[in-house]
Amino acid sequence: QVQLVESGGGLVQTGGSLRLSCAASGRSLSTLGLAWFRQAPGKEREFVSTITGSGRSTYYADSVKGRFTISRDNAGNTMTLQMTSLMLEDTAVYYCAASRDVYGRSWPTWYTSPSHFGYWGQGTQVTVSS
Repeated sequence: QVQLVESGGGLVQTGGSLRLSCAASGRSLSTLGLAWFRQAPGKEREFVSTITGSGRSTYYADSVKGRFTISRDNAGNTMTLQMTSLMLEDTAVYYCAASRDVYGRSWPTWYTSPSHFGYWGQGTQVTVSS
């Protein structure tokens, strides 16, 4: 069983920055596929970013490209999302997600679908105000 706990959300003004963290337990992070998703009120959960097991390759939704940076620390069993130049439309609950079933999966396409991830954190609220 994998447990994920997000932290670092909060209230920030437009143009500000936040750093989200996802701490994993129950299984080594190096064996898991990881991604960040977000869900705004009244909207479907959407892909934000994903990172390969080694951390060498990353992929971002167009809406956050150039502003967000994903990273992972397999030794520390954590994943982070550094968010800069935040905009009102970034307001959402942010979730980290993990999957054990990643062998042979197509990078990055497979990792952009929330239905492919079986483990989720409780979410952390990010609110961007003007």
